[in-house]
Amino acid sequence: MEYQYGNDKNYEDFASGRVLHNYKGITNFPARLAQEIFGRCLKYSHKKSDICLYDCCCGGGYMLTVLGFMNVQIISEIIGSDINPDAVYKAQNNLELLHTDGLNKRMEQIRELSREYGKESHEEALQSAIKLHKKLEGSNIITRVFTANVFENLILNKTPDIIITDVPYGEIVTWEGADNGNIDLLLDSLYSICNNETVIGICMDKSQKNTNDKFQRLEKQQIGKRRFEILKRR
Repeated sequence: MEYQYGNDKNYEDFASGRVLHNYKGITNFPARLAQEIFGRCLKYSHKKSDICLYDCCCGGGYMLTVLGFMNVQIISEIIGSDINPDAVYKAQNNLELLHTDGLNKRMEQIRELSREYGKESHEEALQSAIKLHKKLEGSNIITRVFTANVFENLILNKTPDIIITDVPYGEIVTWEGADNGNIDLLLDSLYSICNNETVIGICMDKSQKNTNDKFQRLEKQQIGKRRFEILKRR
């Protein structure tokens, strides 16, 4: 796949565990690929700013947080949900970094680690945090995360402009709340919270299939073990 929006640059400031929180047992989506999918979704969106972004399988919130930092002038609201309450708690910790107070708190934690252990990695993390802090200047992203089973009466109280989700698969994360990771059932649920302008970027394993005829496929790409599709309601 040829990247169009995910620039070939150093993404080390977004490395999990550096500034953003790293949690055992929760996967972290590649930052460059996340930006590529967001850019492709934005291309099909009737809105180019003031975007409400939603992830229905947000896990620890890593992808949402990365996209918030990368698109701080484009995204105005970020919503995440997950069936696992522990994942939701962790996602809240990451999304708090998109607010000055939360990032300041994280920077102080890194300073304390640096004073205690004096490792070069802590100083590098602090420099990354300073760069991320500058990105937040003038921003006011609203963040919200809650526990929800995407297959059971999903309610957002707001129609998202873009939905991006990496559906669970593989050995690290298993899909709770559905048999065999049914993509069609997931899309049926998302249909109820979308309108005809909502753009969906859904990333899945090569073994998972989308045959839902309620959505129009705008793009389909494969990269490594992942495949993503860009969709809109018919």
